[in-house]
Amino acid sequence: MGRGIALNALRCGHTVVIFDISAEACAAANVWVRDQLKKAVDKGLLTAEASAKAELVFSTTTSLDDCASADLVIEAVAERLDIKHDLFRALEERCAPTTILASNTSSISIASLARCLVHQDRFVGLHFFNPAHIMKLVEVIKGPRTSQQTVDVAVAFARELGKTTVVARDVPGFIVNRVARNYYNEAQRIAMEQAAQPEQIDRCMRAIGFKMGPFELMDLIGVDVNLDVTKSMYAQYFNEPRFTPSLMQQQYVDAGLHGKKTNGGFYPYES
Repeated sequence: MGRGIALNALRCGHTVVIFDISAEACAAANVWVRDQLKKAVDKGLLTAEASAKAELVFSTTTSLDDCASADLVIEAVAERLDIKHDLFRALEERCAPTTILASNTSSISIASLARCLVHQDRFVGLHFFNPAHIMKLVEVIKGPRTSQQTVDVAVAFARELGKTTVVARDVPGFIVNRVARNYYNEAQRIAMEQAAQPEQIDRCMRAIGFKMGPFELMDLIGVDVNLDVTKSMYAQYFNEPRFTPSLMQQQYVDAGLHGKKTNGGFYPYES
């Protein structure tokens, strides 16, 4: 998600720094972003001049200090409150008082994320969808203490990237993931009850208009990431039965079948 957001911002003329604690992840993101810029030129979506300029203003880093000068920081780390809190505390210590901190969280409430910060008025939800450089929708989530100015800047930024924005209330899962949990969970119940195989369910969903079936979409997102979101929403809604995580999905995660990124999930993939 992070590198997709970065690519989108680069194509719109922004200076971008990708931070990750892993040097390997930074190297992979660097290769992927530059490769995608070249592909955009080949497809006529970007001029060679714009691509060359984007490459000059793009970098990766394993030092959070290199993010200190950013006007906007978008977090896209693991869907765990403790990890996000540690990151946002560190960012607030380093960044300017005017820097907007945003989370790409798909399930955790903005109020919960912001409670670790001194300046909660500059914190906002900015939820992109996977793949972030292609999907048009962005949910902008206003927390209880988020200023209207911060929301306005977040909306303007997303629209500049060519996105369609929806300002959502600060409830777990916001709009899309409250709907999507049922898309994923009911599909897995059907498969576990052996009423149909995953490929049959996906084919049926595509036949009625969905671009991707639930199982191939989970493989794209990451089966592990998708499960973490379901667990997060289940806990935040006080164990609401309709958000109950799937044993089937847990078994795939335990087996290391996390989808395309591991060359195998509900479907096998070439390396």
